[in-house]
Amino acid sequence: MDMKARGMYLCRTLSYEGAEFEVIEAPLEEKMMEIYKKAAEFWAELRVELLSASAFLNDKPNSSQLWRLYWASHQRFFRHLCMSAKVPSALRLAKEALAQEKCVVIGLQSTGEARTEEAVTKYGSELDDFVSGPRELLLKFVEENYPLPEKPELLPGEDGVKELQRKRHSATPGVSVKGRVRKVAKWQPPSDAESDEESDTDSGVESTDSDDEFQICEICTTEEERKKLLQCSCCGKLVHSTCLMPPIGDVVPEEWSCHLCKEKTDEYLQARQAYVAELQKRYDAALERKTKISEIIRSLDLPNNPLDDIVDQLGGPDKVAEMTGRRGMLVRAATGKGVTYQARNTKDVTMEMVNMHEKQLFMDGKKLVAIISEAGSAGVSLQADRRAANQKRRVHLTLELPWSADRAIQQFGRTHRSNQASAPEYRILFTNLGGERRFASIVAKRLESLGALTQGDRRAGPSLSAYNYDSAYGKRALMIMYKGIMEQDSLPVVPPGCSSDKPDTIHDFIVQAKAALVSVGIVRDTVLGNGKDLGRLSGRIIDSDMHEVGRFLNRILGLPPDIQNGLFELFVSILDLLVRNARIEGNLDAGIVDLKANVIELQGTPKTVHVDQLTGASTVLFTFILDRGITWELATTMLNEKQRDGLGSTNDGFYESKREWLGRRHFILAFESSASGMYKIVRPPVGESNREMPLSELKSKYRKISSLEKAQSGWEEEYEVSSKQCMHGPNCKIGNFCTVGRRLQEVNVLGGLILPVWGAVEKALSKQARLSHRRLRVVRIETTVDTQRIVGLLVPNAAVETVLQDLAWVQEIED
Repeated sequence: MDMKARGMYLCRTLSYEGAEFEVIEAPLEEKMMEIYKKAAEFWAELRVELLSASAFLNDKPNSSQLWRLYWASHQRFFRHLCMSAKVPSALRLAKEALAQEKCVVIGLQSTGEARTEEAVTKYGSELDDFVSGPRELLLKFVEENYPLPEKPELLPGEDGVKELQRKRHSATPGVSVKGRVRKVAKWQPPSDAESDEESDTDSGVESTDSDDEFQICEICTTEEERKKLLQCSCCGKLVHSTCLMPPIGDVVPEEWSCHLCKEKTDEYLQARQAYVAELQKRYDAALERKTKISEIIRSLDLPNNPLDDIVDQLGGPDKVAEMTGRRGMLVRAATGKGVTYQARNTKDVTMEMVNMHEKQLFMDGKKLVAIISEAGSAGVSLQADRRAANQKRRVHLTLELPWSADRAIQQFGRTHRSNQASAPEYRILFTNLGGERRFASIVAKRLESLGALTQGDRRAGPSLSAYNYDSAYGKRALMIMYKGIMEQDSLPVVPPGCSSDKPDTIHDFIVQAKAALVSVGIVRDTVLGNGKDLGRLSGRIIDSDMHEVGRFLNRILGLPPDIQNGLFELFVSILDLLVRNARIEGNLDAGIVDLKANVIELQGTPKTVHVDQLTGASTVLFTFILDRGITWELATTMLNEKQRDGLGSTNDGFYESKREWLGRRHFILAFESSASGMYKIVRPPVGESNREMPLSELKSKYRKISSLEKAQSGWEEEYEVSSKQCMHGPNCKIGNFCTVGRRLQEVNVLGGLILPVWGAVEKALSKQARLSHRRLRVVRIETTVDTQRIVGLLVPNAAVETVLQDLAWVQEIED
């Protein structure tokens, strides 16, 4: 804004005028709900199984690596399941668009190519049905990461036993047969006095390497020629063959072992055989458990690859243009039974050009449905180009949001470009699962700061901005919820499905919620190590997880839908309460706020209050008059339209307050909103209220008016009175500066060059009595007559004089 005012910044971007944005909820069908529930239960059981399998291992593998892979696969699995759940809704919307003479572009991220190719390699090119991505993902994870003990080595044969004997006796002193290191005294070189005094054993061993012609028999101790003595191949002992019991005849084995060595070797082999048998037993049991888990995975009823499913149900490859990174696809056989894997390209088209070929078929109108992925859509233009044969309006269905806003915008931009006959319709699909808001949350957060999709105008995509939970308020709401569930503090709201009159229902919800958080690894078992609690296990949420909104939304995705949605609703309820309280206290930073009213007029001529000496850019004070009121005629028209469309409720109508306020009763119009049991409230002075009211609260505070004459007189009286005074009456402490409940408002906005005077405005506002007047707020306002749009700093009426005085002082200093 500041650079534009100085003439330093020029931005040319494509307008999103005419583009439509809509978030469509795709509720899980009954069959998918059951599939999801069983999958969530299986992942919880798999986690317990992996914990047990890891605990049995002597040499534990890298545990952190295993759990990183587990949670990554967990997230990908349920993301894929969510995408599959949206396929029926996507197909319905696509068929509707085609029936309305439009064409369809379906955007997704992952194509499941790798898992399809693995399945084809494993099962052959002809399959009974399309590959299930989630199933193959699960099988691969278990196959590659299930913690098995080390497979034991087979026992050595006869030659191996002899080699084992030699190794055992030639081993370094201090190392046992099993390879475990024993503590031994440090070897010292012998002194000169001891050098000539060697033990008999030492001299015996040393003699094996001697070249002397005569040696001594270990049994009879008589000296004999070396060639007439037998030598043990294991310990090197020299004996006469006749001294042995029983004596050995003329035929002497080539590899001879003494009795003691044979005895020790047999003992070792028996011990090793028992040890290896135990290891083999453990290994076989673990392998059997792994095989059983794989069989359970194969028996799970899991959905097919969404990409293949959509292509098949929209007419096959002949009707659908596919622009993805995969090299092959599964196509249903002509008989309708079974599918075959085939390459995406033909003899006439190379694999490198297949996406461009498919794009051209779509732009020529030969195919009216296009499916694009992140890998295959870079640089592809699919808008309703005036130069193309296919100029039908594009309906862009986003089946799967990317991980980042940049990629989301990249994909949205495929169908919205210059020289187009019509702007696209964007339909972003979400399931009714709380955990899927995770994917919208990160994109919404980035879209708000990036502004490329909405040109800095957040109103263009309010549906996405509403999903930004990873904010300061979201982190605080999560911490409050965790403390409530862990019973460290009380919950500020009643959990969904519970009643404050029935504490047992709240207790049951907390027990279920805690069990759910344990099953997805948010509540962890940690060993306490202080005083009486030494060594006791305690479930708690670690400090780093207390504010991790992303991790919370990731993990609850793996819970059954009922408890998942219950936890998410509780989190959102606490978040709404925090935001509402911040708004009441005037502390809510909502970014650029739109000031809306039925009539907005510029009052008088804008006043220049500051001029930059270097560039000549000026700061201007604009004064607007806002009329927020709803006339009686407009109110009755709103009610009649609601009833005429057949959307009305028996409780719709005009109400008056049961209590009097300053001697008068207030009148409202209430009608049921899209949320069941909630009512929109319209007031004469301020129009439609931001907050919807439950029916119970409506009936407790207001009573319905049956007489239209009475409603009309009360409505019109309140409409007139509110133009001159606020709801606090003529004796309001703030007087004319109060705008609460006032129909006509005077609004002052500082526009143009802002940064040089920012400090002066901030200083002037800091002197205000009311807390809500001290905050700097950036607002956007558009006049209703000539649609002139001004963006600038809102100056409260009570602070205008102070701000102007400080700006004059700044001007004098510069002069």
